[in-house]
Amino acid sequence: MSTEERTNPAARLGFQPGQVVQEIGYDDDVDLELREAIEEITGQDLVDEEYDDVADVVLLWFRDDDGDLTDLLVDAIGLLEDGGDIWLLVPKTGRDGYIEPSDVSEAAQTAGLSQMKSISVARDWSGVRLVAPKR
Repeated sequence: MSTEERTNPAARLGFQPGQVVQEIGYDDDVDLELREAIEEITGQDLVDEEYDDVADVVLLWFRDDDGDLTDLLVDAIGLLEDGGDIWLLVPKTGRDGYIEPSDVSEAAQTAGLSQMKSISVARDWSGVRLVAPKR
């Protein structure tokens, strides 16, 4: 693991320079340090829900009361460049908005996504990398 991967959580998540990252579910509880780290690595601002082109990565902040996760994941697939990833960020155990890992797995499977890895991405957030099927 490089020094950058240890110090920059966005490097650990595999973000690359030049990637377009579309952020969904932004609220005042998101991890600003992670957002800044992603922008630093990609060299671009995160784009929001209004972005009208495809993204390389969708960054989806999701809490228990944010609605139907499966529907959100299906919508997110439609925003991705072919071969793109979704990073689903959910509150850690014991935090407000926590959702069971089994609920995440079920929603991902129903949406047709493969769950690749789950890691701690910030003090209050876990990240799950979901891969869309090739079109």
